[in-house]
Amino acid sequence: MSEEKQSILNGFKQFLMRGNVVELAVAVVIGAAFTTIVNAVVKGVINPIVGALGTQNLDHYTYCMGTCKTNAAGEVTAGVHILWGSVLSATMTFVITAAVVYFLMILPMNRYKERQAAKAPVDATAAEVTEIELLAQIRDALISQRDGSESDGPGGPTRVPSQK
Repeated sequence: MSEEKQSILNGFKQFLMRGNVVELAVAVVIGAAFTTIVNAVVKGVINPIVGALGTQNLDHYTYCMGTCKTNAAGEVTAGVHILWGSVLSATMTFVITAAVVYFLMILPMNRYKERQAAKAPVDATAAEVTEIELLAQIRDALISQRDGSESDGPGGPTRVPSQK
């Protein structure tokens, strides 16, 4: 195998072994399985509630702008026929899906993570000085050296030895 093909295969292998790709694949599989649960909730709970108010099939809710004419099969042949029931059904399905995902998956996971974080020992070591803070201290020292004074920056008093 040539060196170029070997590097392409190695690159592809590294791509597949990244955590994000594996996590995404797991999320897709879980999402597909979760769709069945959401559809069962909509069919078994939401549609009967909507059916108590009208019809279980929201596709029957329509509006006609202007004069609509229908043929014997019930198809609209003239006018603007708006299927607002279908839009309402899709919107309700989305909101229900989002609510089920949040309340049954996200909220319990966040609570679990909070409990785990509370149990974790607190790191008592002092935080290291970041590069930005170090550069700010150097800047303050240079300014004080130029002015011939001392600076009380974020790291405490900075004393710059004079170069005489």
